[in-house]
Amino acid sequence: MKKVFKVMGVIALAAGLLLPLSCTGKKADSGKTVLTMGSWRADDVAQMNRLLAEYQKLKPDVEIQFRPTNPPDYNATLRLQLDSGAGPDLMYARSYAPGQELFRAGYFADCTDIPGVTANFTASNKAPWQTEDGKMFAVPFAAVSHAVYYNKTIFAKEGLAIPQSWEDFLSLCGTLSAKGYTPLANGVAEEWDILEVFYLGMLPNFIGGSAERVQYETGAKKLNDANFVASFQAMADAAKYLPKGYESVTYNDSQALFNTQQAVMFMDGSWTAGVYTDAPFEWGLFAMPAPRGHDTLITFHPDMAITYNTKTKYPQECKDFLAWLASKDGATLASTVLPLGFFPMINFPIQLTDPHANEFLGLNTGKDTDARFVWPRFLDLYAPMNQAVIQVLRGAQTPRQAADAMETAAAKLR
Repeated sequence: MKKVFKVMGVIALAAGLLLPLSCTGKKADSGKTVLTMGSWRADDVAQMNRLLAEYQKLKPDVEIQFRPTNPPDYNATLRLQLDSGAGPDLMYARSYAPGQELFRAGYFADCTDIPGVTANFTASNKAPWQTEDGKMFAVPFAAVSHAVYYNKTIFAKEGLAIPQSWEDFLSLCGTLSAKGYTPLANGVAEEWDILEVFYLGMLPNFIGGSAERVQYETGAKKLNDANFVASFQAMADAAKYLPKGYESVTYNDSQALFNTQQAVMFMDGSWTAGVYTDAPFEWGLFAMPAPRGHDTLITFHPDMAITYNTKTKYPQECKDFLAWLASKDGATLASTVLPLGFFPMINFPIQLTDPHANEFLGLNTGKDTDARFVWPRFLDLYAPMNQAVIQVLRGAQTPRQAADAMETAAAKLR
């Protein structure tokens, strides 16, 4: 889905991508104010165009043009343009450190006083786009969730039940393997997905939720304690249930393996739900279960927010749009056009129409949720943790060695 850390791009590539984002607001011949919106969500053109068309009905004199960039290149391209004084009027903002960096550099505007931004979102949903002194640098837009996709048709045929513990999950994988099935569709060819959607999706089950995460961030707990070692051991135990040749299996390959019933389960994010709309079998979702004695938690990750450029010629028009997005009416309408698997973050009850989207949200009921472990304070651990997970899967590192390496790296960041 996305690689968060392709921060440095090749200059020629970035220059080639400059055009889609480098248009600032202007007055059209019709007298309309034309704003551009930058995003890494290149798959969402149709959906966002519907949302922006609805907004234009409310503001006929304002036209917002959605101009996404290839997802892996968004960070580098946007920064290059902002550094040169260009850039879109409105833009998607990464959560936590990447977004804060652009705010502190003077590129993202202060959104704190936009109506609805402070009142209509919970503290936990504001935190990813909030500085330590309480300033909001974007309006929260959508979150994503993690779960196990499973083939209900095969489960019913084989008389299988949803596992209630990690130990049950491994036993289920063993049963499927013995029957000739490939239990899991996940591969590692593109690297990011095995970390983001699998390991970080299940990690809270081993180490705990946000309160425990903070203890690891401060050093009160260590990333090589027994629980962290157990999380890496879980990856080692799952390795034999991945597809044959999993090292060359791409993310799209994984989707295809599940969609063609060549693999029975797929640990993935909610954003993939739309891929299986026309699947020729019944499928469902379950939360990756925790080890016995631990609570099952859900990784519910704040994925995207929208902010505006401090250099825009039309700041009021930008703020008006963001105020609408931060209102119940705007968020409700956005929920109808957001891609399947992206969930509004506003503090109002919103009923989604797709049964699988509601199934995803239903998994959160009664469970604690948290962002992906490295995002709030440990983004510099992303790359080394990604490699540690892959090395453990390959048997090139023991779980203890991987955990020790993570604590060594984390100690330098505290």
